[in-house]
Amino acid sequence: MRVLLRLTAVAAFLLLSPLAKSQAEEPKHRLVIQVDQDDPAVMNLALNNATNVIDYYRAKGESVDLDIVTYGPGLNMLRVDTSPVKDRIKRIKELAYPGTIQFSACNNTRENMEKKEGHPVAVMSEAVLVPSGVVRLMELQEKGWSYLRP
Repeated sequence: MRVLLRLTAVAAFLLLSPLAKSQAEEPKHRLVIQVDQDDPAVMNLALNNATNVIDYYRAKGESVDLDIVTYGPGLNMLRVDTSPVKDRIKRIKELAYPGTIQFSACNNTRENMEKKEGHPVAVMSEAVLVPSGVVRLMELQEKGWSYLRP
């Protein structure tokens, strides 16, 4: 009987302790957004979706991670020389949502563009080169990330 009471007391303590609470925190929200079109409207829609999601969860006091993955013609979104949304990306990345959003640029696409155009293709400093945009999308979804294609 004493053993049972001690076990019950220990279980209650663990359930109510800060350690137990930190392990039972609400899940972090994660969203990956695909951009594979060289269309400023699609690029802006992706950025609108991302900022709306971040604002929604921030208002609820919940964390969220986002990754906008570009490949194919969509890589133009993150190219230094062609991005129609360059200034907006800088504001989002540096001022509004530091550490919350990543911009992934497909290196396969970049290398193919370099071969076709005959010169180096630079991506914005706010972007992270990933080996393959499609593989990045796949791996994030396999890890439980939600997926959106605007």
